[in-house]
Amino acid sequence: MRALVTGGAGYVGSVVVEELVAAGAAQVVVLDDVSKGHAGSVVAPVELVRGDIGDAALVTELCRAHRIDVVVHMAARSLVGESVVRPADYYDVNVNRGLRLLDSMLAAGVKRMVFSSTAAVYGEPESWPITEDFPTAPTNPYGETKLAFERALGWYQAAYGLSWASLRYFNAAGATLANGEQHDPESHLVPNVLAVARGAAPVVKVFGDDYPTPDGTCVRDYIHVADLARAHVLAIGALDRVGGRVYNLGCGGGHSVAEVIAAARAVTGHPIPIEVTARRPGDPPVLVASSDRIKRELGWAPAHPDLGDIVASAWAWLQAHPHGYR
Repeated sequence: MRALVTGGAGYVGSVVVEELVAAGAAQVVVLDDVSKGHAGSVVAPVELVRGDIGDAALVTELCRAHRIDVVVHMAARSLVGESVVRPADYYDVNVNRGLRLLDSMLAAGVKRMVFSSTAAVYGEPESWPITEDFPTAPTNPYGETKLAFERALGWYQAAYGLSWASLRYFNAAGATLANGEQHDPESHLVPNVLAVARGAAPVVKVFGDDYPTPDGTCVRDYIHVADLARAHVLAIGALDRVGGRVYNLGCGGGHSVAEVIAAARAVTGHPIPIEVTARRPGDPPVLVASSDRIKRELGWAPAHPDLGDIVASAWAWLQAHPHGYR
């Protein structure tokens, strides 16, 4: 396996690169403009190429020079709120440049791709657990652009013989010993909760405590980033058999905001004060995945399903890297 990983200097991407190396990939090359990711997350023998996925000449040359046989496409704009106020950026990066990436790899003879997608394609489902057969009804440009690219993959398969798998993430969390979560701004719950435990923020904001859930706070499906990454390796291995497939990735149980905060208190020994504020528009009460398809077809199962273990791994990385990747 010789893989090109776009966005491989990002949070999930860096761990996917770890998994590819551990799986014995002959070569892994990262293409990332490092506008959101961190060069320090990419270590030898992996080569980091700073560049844009829309640079056709660069992508084609990388694929040819390194004899790439699969592209793991993770580079994207991914902030829901930002996508609402800057939809042009999301259509440009997630759709327009994504299509140029596809054209460039095909020009080099590469016809295999694993795509990093999102549960945002489902919008606000009224029931759960969510299967891949649920209607797709994105409520923001982020989800809409991810779905648009997924649909393009299907048409490229029909026209050009592209073999692909799309992995719809639910809530990635946790860390490995080498790589963890460092965003600016940070929009994810676990690092924001742990920021309070570290003294980097005074309180955790809880957006609504009156939802129809057991404790009134939103329930989400948290999956350890290493389990997420392992699914990419399995998907690559199955492309020739199940190419053109969509898979949900979550643990299937779901945990509330209050449960995440309680787990962080137990892990860190810090009281972690909270401030309850108004609900955010468009926050569904519950988003929980059914991952039965990928379990059945690819043999995937989460190795780290316990919420406490997920939070503890994130805390361990922060303790070992107090300044992040700087």
